[in-house]
Amino acid sequence: MSWPFVALLVLAAALVVGAEWERLGGRIGRDAWSARQRRKRKAGLTLIRTDEEEFAESVQRDLDRLLTTEEKDRRS
Repeated sequence: MSWPFVALLVLAAALVVGAEWERLGGRIGRDAWSARQRRKRKAGLTLIRTDEEEFAESVQRDLDRLLTTEEKDRRS
């Protein structure tokens, strides 16, 4: 292979990488690396529920189970 052929091959490869950089950057760039690191960190986290949240959910469940006047009217 002659050196002009190698130079043209390198330029063609650089042109393809330059044209596709937006798409490639999303997979191999700095943003993609930080997103992968964040997913790894989040995978190890656990959600801790507070007593207030549990109480609010139990109150909501109780309210949903109560009969309303409309439901009584429909049954009669």
